[in-house]
Amino acid sequence: MDFLDLDHVEFHVGDARQAAYVLSAGLGFRLLAQGGPESGLPGQRSLLLGQGGCRVLLTSGLEPGHPAARYVARHGDGVAVLAFGVRDAAAAYAGAVSGGALGLEPPRERGGVVTAVVSGFGDVVHRLVQRPGAGGGFLPGLVALPDAGAPEPGPELVRAVDHAAVCVPDGQLDATVAYYCDAFGFGVVFEEYIEVGRQGMFSRVVQSPSGGITLTLIQPDGSREPGQVDDFLAWHGGPGVQHLALSCGDVAAAVDAMAGRGVGFAPTPDAYYDTLPVPPAERLRSRGILLDRDHWGELYQIFATSLHVRRTFFWELIERHGARTFGTANIPALYAAKERELAALRVAAVTR
Repeated sequence: MDFLDLDHVEFHVGDARQAAYVLSAGLGFRLLAQGGPESGLPGQRSLLLGQGGCRVLLTSGLEPGHPAARYVARHGDGVAVLAFGVRDAAAAYAGAVSGGALGLEPPRERGGVVTAVVSGFGDVVHRLVQRPGAGGGFLPGLVALPDAGAPEPGPELVRAVDHAAVCVPDGQLDATVAYYCDAFGFGVVFEEYIEVGRQGMFSRVVQSPSGGITLTLIQPDGSREPGQVDDFLAWHGGPGVQHLALSCGDVAAAVDAMAGRGVGFAPTPDAYYDTLPVPPAERLRSRGILLDRDHWGELYQIFATSLHVRRTFFWELIERHGARTFGTANIPALYAAKERELAALRVAAVTR
């Protein structure tokens, strides 16, 4: 099995056009292609957006029985497909199924692109995508816009998806990690126990041998007080993608640009910076960007506030300088910042 990268992410949403507006107006994505019944996608409307090497597909069901409409009814807007780029879709499909994955759609070639679908976690599936190389369409049924290849004025804010963070219920982390190792050949590259006040969560990071696909798997500690991971699981209605991290060449510039477009970011107390062994640059501290390091280098991270009505999904920005995994300081600080954002919502939900 040769898994190359995260080819694209597909959200199922109630209104694809509205979701596309938020991504373009707030995060700087641009519309590349679209499709619907008129282009061979019955019962749905899909919009493809991109920035750098990141591709996000937004799909809305046009009728109640469509899978996207059923997903939104259960979970609200959220990630429904994490698509893996592969060299050989047939071999990857066979290997995943033999390793324990459920085969949902066997390999099929359309327009030069070979795709297959296997199970993932909860209602999230994995589309395996084999591309012929340069040229060809993105996926069958998507029609490229005439100016899709025209460069945007100014630098792009993000480069690609660095990793996806997945929340699973208490007691399911070991089985989920084993599933990705057995079905896809991933390996564990990092693990940590995270404490935020009286809450606790277990985190393990699995990665493809290529290094191009990284999943951070998070499970709440059921022996501690319920917290934000429990909130996600309750508000989302089961396991799912909590956030996607977008890699940036200059995270401070990206924060400035997105904040100027109305995107909010989780604040960081000054006390956090006082605990760092190396004082951060003022451009990081003044924007609330967190600084950490692993054995190979540094990384800078910040969480955006959630733009979703259920507060079940949010974006992260990350800039790496040699770092291959995650440090031990940023993750608790990131989740502490998210806890401050969600605490008031949790109180309001209880008192209603």
